[in-house]
Amino acid sequence: MRAAELFEAGMRQVDVVSRLEVSAQTASRWYRSWQAGGRDALVGAARLGRTPRLSDEQLAEVQTALLAGPKAHGFGTDMWTLARISQVIEQVTGVRYAPSQTWLILRQRLGWTRQRPARRASERDQQAIEQWIKKDWPRIKRGPDGQGRGSASRTTADSRCCP
Repeated sequence: MRAAELFEAGMRQVDVVSRLEVSAQTASRWYRSWQAGGRDALVGAARLGRTPRLSDEQLAEVQTALLAGPKAHGFGTDMWTLARISQVIEQVTGVRYAPSQTWLILRQRLGWTRQRPARRASERDQQAIEQWIKKDWPRIKRGPDGQGRGSASRTTADSRCCP
């Protein structure tokens, strides 16, 4: 639209190239379009590339379904995977996506991020762990001969090979 303003002000294509820092070919194409149809001819497309296969309404339905959780959709655990999510998308909308495309939908269109569950056993005994770290780990680290790793004395064969 800035190019249209410059053309209407009587500027040449060369001036548009330098002012807007575009190629001569682009300025020439814009100028021809502007001459043929005025400003309206320079209005760009709403978006580039393919139109999405899922509408915004369908995405809202998918998000609602995902927020219900995996168990609500018959999965055994409460953890989402891309394969599970793509199944839910297909059930809700009838549109099938590969897991890689499913990840793009989650990240770019829904704003979701990857999460990793905390892996801690429910029967974890923190006191026993602390005791093991204080008592057993130093003994294991020292090794059976009582010396730390890398500090074992050289064997006779080692001393023969090196002066």
